[in-house]
Amino acid sequence: MQTTTQAAVETTGTVPLAEASQPARLISLDVFRGLTVAAMILVNNPGDWGHIYAPLEHAHWHGCTPTDLIFPFFLFIVGVSIVYALDGARQQPETHGRTMVRILKRSAILFGLGLLGALYPKFEFETVRIPGVLARISWVFLVCGVLFLKTTRRQQFGLLAFVLVLYNVLLQVVPVPGYGPANLEAGTNLGAWLDRVVFTENHLWKSSRTWDPEGLLGTLPAIGTGLLGMLTAQWLRRKEVEPATRVAWLFVAGGAAVLLGLVWNGWFPINKSLWTSSYVLYTGGLAMMALAALYWLTDVQNYRGWWTKPALAYGVNAITVFFLSAIVSKTLNLLKVGDVTLRAWLYNTFFTPYFSPVNASLAGALVCVLIWLGVLWLMYKKGVIIKV
Repeated sequence: MQTTTQAAVETTGTVPLAEASQPARLISLDVFRGLTVAAMILVNNPGDWGHIYAPLEHAHWHGCTPTDLIFPFFLFIVGVSIVYALDGARQQPETHGRTMVRILKRSAILFGLGLLGALYPKFEFETVRIPGVLARISWVFLVCGVLFLKTTRRQQFGLLAFVLVLYNVLLQVVPVPGYGPANLEAGTNLGAWLDRVVFTENHLWKSSRTWDPEGLLGTLPAIGTGLLGMLTAQWLRRKEVEPATRVAWLFVAGGAAVLLGLVWNGWFPINKSLWTSSYVLYTGGLAMMALAALYWLTDVQNYRGWWTKPALAYGVNAITVFFLSAIVSKTLNLLKVGDVTLRAWLYNTFFTPYFSPVNASLAGALVCVLIWLGVLWLMYKKGVIIKV
């Protein structure tokens, strides 16, 4: 990672590859990213995991809560960002080799950060979880970045359709070795089997050790989420189309994706852990409409008042705050005050005496979001951006 100011950019040949808003980028994109990452911090840091409001929890299996929208929104944003970062390099084939090296390097750093976060603080390599959020982001960024350089919009749309249909067939038609017919159950579906073969149970999600919600096979449709973001960004960059028309058709396309996802849900249920094809379309459609609304407000109508500033502070250092918040949370659970962890002591001192259990848990999460906002705001005002 490296630090820089808002005036500086990281280049791929002559093309910016940065987290920060630059003149060629969308303000709405950084706002959307910031809101998404702030929501990640909120749901990942409740005061008490035993007392959480239902919308702030993941669906138990099939279904979709507001929390289940957060990760696909971020991967959709990754796809949008790729277009704005690499469009210049795409038009210069002689730079593609250097650009792909930079894409590979950034993907490796993201994967490495995810592994480092999983290892901290015990660094037990024999049981470290290898799949994870940052690992999935790294794979989606790598594959979508290369696809954007080397394929057309029509080919990307075709790949999206192919990937979603293929994944449906794999999970509902292909028998699972050692278990029998194809199924969508947590520990016995084809993706869970593949994860155990590749990683062994010691390196999977510690809550199950038999499957992983960010497993290998599920990364295939997650790439589809990135492709949706890429297709959306390419539509938004069509300068020959009036902004109002771009926004209107993006709402239409998003609504159609949501509807198709709900229809597909009838035989391939919406499911975050499996990252089903219906889930890709449903969440991707909602992301398209959310970005369309923000684009209209901030980039077309220039409504950039106080409400955008906190989101921008989160948005320009998104990966940084996601990674550091996880490290700090683990550190608070490592340190002790008497017989309890520092995290538990803080929570029991400042929250549980004053709220009901679920409200205390929510208050703890909100304070965490605000504390990180304070840190990120200082960085934002000083123009400090930590690039990955």
